[in-house]
Amino acid sequence: MKNDFLKYQAQTSPYPLGMEVSYAIGSYIYDTNNKKYLDFVAGVSACTLGHQHKRVNDAIKNQLDKYSHVMVYGEYAQHPAVEFCKLLVEHLPEPLNKVYLVNSGTEATEGALKLARRVTGRSQLISCKNAYHGNTMGSMSVMGFEERKQIFRPLIPDVDFITFNNEEDLQKITTKTAGIILESIQGGAGFIEPHNGFLRKVRERCTEVGALMIVDEIQPGFGRTGKLFGFENYDAVPDVIIIGKGMGGGMPVGGFVASAEMMDLLSHDPKLGHITTFGGHPVIASACLATLQEITETTLIADTLEKEKLFRSLLVHPLIKEIRGRGLMLAPMTESPDITNEVILKCQEKGLILFWLLFEGCAIRITPPLTISEQEIKEGCAIILEAMDEVLNKL
Repeated sequence: MKNDFLKYQAQTSPYPLGMEVSYAIGSYIYDTNNKKYLDFVAGVSACTLGHQHKRVNDAIKNQLDKYSHVMVYGEYAQHPAVEFCKLLVEHLPEPLNKVYLVNSGTEATEGALKLARRVTGRSQLISCKNAYHGNTMGSMSVMGFEERKQIFRPLIPDVDFITFNNEEDLQKITTKTAGIILESIQGGAGFIEPHNGFLRKVRERCTEVGALMIVDEIQPGFGRTGKLFGFENYDAVPDVIIIGKGMGGGMPVGGFVASAEMMDLLSHDPKLGHITTFGGHPVIASACLATLQEITETTLIADTLEKEKLFRSLLVHPLIKEIRGRGLMLAPMTESPDITNEVILKCQEKGLILFWLLFEGCAIRITPPLTISEQEIKEGCAIILEAMDEVLNKL
């Protein structure tokens, strides 16, 4: 299978890990040799409830027995999508009260950027250095990492960049700015949290000049940081939030949320201001609804902070310089990308799945399912420390 994988399926890097997957359940993935791997990555923050969660699986199967795709988004009222949007809005502060469902996080970014220009009539967009909001042309235009996008230029014009947590840069947000897009916790940059009320100060500046504040919750969202959404930790309510990843319990989905007043502008002048065929797909929406019900009806969200404490208490090692992030969005930092690479690869050999971050080579990604148990955390951390001991002994 691995040979065919490399021969017929387009790759994203020269050296993919290439694990041949047989099945996955709970916090574990099994390969075709029946070796099990403890999953500390959760599909890059996507499998909120782990693998094969019964509530999600049952919702998918029940919907498949009724109907699958019937009409493009926005034309027919379909129970799973309607109920998901209603429940989501019930858990959001005003004015975030209307949801547009799409197929992925990058598509949600595209919709949010279009909405900012439609609402304000302005063209300038502002993002942050080392930001990542997706990989389509619009999303790439607000990616703050030139090395990854130079070859694809020209991209969308009239985009400027500020440094995350730099208050002086907020003066770049002016009456010419349609919107600023930023992550509530910077992901690819190394799980960097906002400091000194930075998000609140962005909110104040946007209000002052009439620009939209767009917060990307694709990675922090759906309970990973001890709140349903990351921005709730930082005393700032944005105009638009972008959602995806953990929203679908492992299914492909995205969305953006704003006020009804703003969102309704996409329906006229021109009509069809944003369209999608498969957004709100009933099977996917059923998985989203089941996932949201599970995390809001249980203690899973609050438990992430207790599990964070356990991770931090266990991951003490000379190779770990600091641990960034919040909740179950954590990044132990080593002193070099080479050390990080070796630790991640050694852990995979030992049956633990870790991963890298996009732009910060020293970071080790730890984003397990919210359902991970204390015993599984202890098991995985023991493997990390064992691998780090082996790396340290070689240095």
